[in-house]
Amino acid sequence: MAKGPPYYQRGSIDVWDFIRDQGLNFHLGNAIKYICRAGHKDSKIQDLEKAIHYLQNELHHEKDVYFRASQGIPYEVQPEELTESRETYISENACD
Repeated sequence: MAKGPPYYQRGSIDVWDFIRDQGLNFHLGNAIKYICRAGHKDSKIQDLEKAIHYLQNELHHEKDVYFRASQGIPYEVQPEELTESRETYISENACD
């Protein structure tokens, strides 16, 4: 396999190989990628903000999946159909 840039090759395993080895999805894999390269390519702050963006996106997705499952709603239902009731449900159960 071709080697990636040096900022992904630090340590005993390439970042890409670690992501594959752990079976991480797109959002979690990108978060790991940006965390690992933070401070080694371009702006550390920008890379950390990108990592947070991908983590927030994954969290939003997981909350949607959890909400739908708890309501017996198939995953195929579009998020915009449930936005108001989802936000109400999450805020009511935030302390659980």
